[in-house]
Amino acid sequence: MILEMRTYQVQAGKAPEFLKIYQENGLHIITRYANLVGCWTKESGTLNSIVFLWGYDDFGHRSTQRSLLAADKEWQAFVPSILPYLVHQESVFLNPVSFSPIK
Repeated sequence: MILEMRTYQVQAGKAPEFLKIYQENGLHIITRYANLVGCWTKESGTLNSIVFLWGYDDFGHRSTQRSLLAADKEWQAFVPSILPYLVHQESVFLNPVSFSPIK
C-alpha cells in the first residue's frame, strides 16, 4: 500500500467553507476511486491548510484511479467550485517501512 498526502492551502478563513463544499459535493465522487484514510486541518506550519490522506494498492493503482477520476464528468463539474479557494496544492507519496502498522 502507498499513501498519498494531499495538502490544500486555502484562502485565510475559508477552510470551513471549502470543507463543507468538498464534503457535500465532492467526497462521494472521489471516494469511488480512492480510499480516504483521513482528513485534517493544520494547527501549525502552513496555516489555512487541509490535509487528505488517500490509500492506494500501489503507484499503478493510484495512476489508474486518478485517470478514472479525471474522466468522471461529475468530478469535472465539481472541481471548478473549489478552485477559487485554493492558494497552493501539494502531493506527497508515503511508502510504509517494514514495521509500520499500516502497510
